[in-house]
Amino acid sequence: MKLSEHKHGAVTVIKPEGPLVEEHAQTLKTNLLSAMNSSLGRVVIDMSAVPFVDSKGLESLVDLTEEMAKSGQALKLCAPSKTVREVLELTALVSMFDHFDDVNSAVRSFL
Repeated sequence: MKLSEHKHGAVTVIKPEGPLVEEHAQTLKTNLLSAMNSSLGRVVIDMSAVPFVDSKGLESLVDLTEEMAKSGQALKLCAPSKTVREVLELTALVSMFDHFDDVNSAVRSFL
């Protein structure tokens, strides 16, 4: 999995590319925790290039959400594929995350 990171003002956008599966879950989690600490929790995950997630990928997203909730924040996901959205709905995890159609909408939500 390739991870790219860029700034939209004070918001950090992380874009994973490839499936979010067990072998990549810890890398994503580590990078997001680092970004969260350096940007005061203003982090968006652009899921547009993630075709699917497995249980470890979901676990890493839940762990990150729980970590952010400690400081009153929520993990913001944008542009999830239909498959990723269905997995979140089927596992009843969809309500744990703030969802947006695109990066700009997610970034604006911090205003």
